[in-house]
Amino acid sequence: MVTAIILINVEPSRTAAVAEILSEMPGITEVYSVAGKFDLVAIVRVRENEALADLVAQRIRAVEGVTRTETLIAFRAFSRYDLVSLFSLD
Repeated sequence: MVTAIILINVEPSRTAAVAEILSEMPGITEVYSVAGKFDLVAIVRVRENEALADLVAQRIRAVEGVTRTETLIAFRAFSRYDLVSLFSLD
């Protein structure tokens, strides 16, 4: 499983609409509205890097109102929860 954090800037009037659209996309498990340099943070969990590349390059960036993205790929997960069992990818 590939886990990534996508940091997203959006046009100010589109923040809620973009968050709703992203939250419905397969592979995106959570979307947060945040304060600071970025407007939204999306948590992505997919099976392989190719799925991540497609999601970011083809789907997220195509959403009206998205102006910039930055992708952080997780190397290891440090959690007391079994994350794999929490997020079914089937």
